[in-house]
Amino acid sequence: MDPKAFFTTSRVLIVAGKGGVGKTTVTAVLAKAAAACGLTVRVVAIDEESPLGGLLGLPKPLGPKVVKVTPQITAQLVTPMQALDDYLRDHGMRGVTSQLSRLGILDVVASAAPGIDDILVLAKIKQLDKQQVADLMIVDAPAAGHAIPFLRAPRALREIISVGPINTQAVEAGEMLADSTRCQVILVALAEETPVNEAIETAFALEEDIGVTLGPIVVNALYPAVDDLVAPPRARSAIATAARFRLARLQAQEEHRDRLAVGLPLPQLVLPFVFDASLTSETTDTLAEVLLEAIRAL
Repeated sequence: MDPKAFFTTSRVLIVAGKGGVGKTTVTAVLAKAAAACGLTVRVVAIDEESPLGGLLGLPKPLGPKVVKVTPQITAQLVTPMQALDDYLRDHGMRGVTSQLSRLGILDVVASAAPGIDDILVLAKIKQLDKQQVADLMIVDAPAAGHAIPFLRAPRALREIISVGPINTQAVEAGEMLADSTRCQVILVALAEETPVNEAIETAFALEEDIGVTLGPIVVNALYPAVDDLVAPPRARSAIATAARFRLARLQAQEEHRDRLAVGLPLPQLVLPFVFDASLTSETTDTLAEVLLEAIRAL
């Protein structure tokens, strides 16, 4: 498949997956791969502790101010408070957010109507999409445990609040999520039992409960095969032990990939395991090249 066609199928890609599967790394890799196709990309983090800035090559964590990563990639942090501040500012109520926060009113509202925080973030993403801030927007979503409530928030709030600006934002956010030309979800998984199980469960919840379109699933951190690898069954040397471990790992991950293909019949994009103590911007540059090759092979 032509990578540029892949990245222009939808204007917003939401990257989701179980914590620890490399979801944020894949977000950075997708951004760099899309930029390599000549597209402008806006990367959005919604977690203040996100390491996304470093993976993109920035010297410090992302904040609410849009930063230029490369000539084609920009990035920003979107939090509920910042999204609300932008909304009030746009409606002539500059400075109200800090007063509401100081008085604790926002916490009360969020407790009374769960999903308000998520709607604020989704509404901001929807606004950025309408403003066409880039050819493609890539969102580093919460881990799978929160991803479903996060994306389900528009429907949940429409059931609680039937009129007013919150309902309007919920309706418009829901329309964005349900429109495959505007939004798709990219799930990330490891070829291991629990991540595969959770990816399958998350996929069915997203499609059936929310109606969002799923793109190919990224199978991350796959150990590459080693040609002519043999492990003598009785040898006790460190090399023989390592060979047995590698062969067992290769067999297990292929079994889990097969199980994932049966439970979730989506194309799989494979990224290799990185044998480094820490991931850097250079790492994501290399992985972006691998991802582009995987997309071409679809």
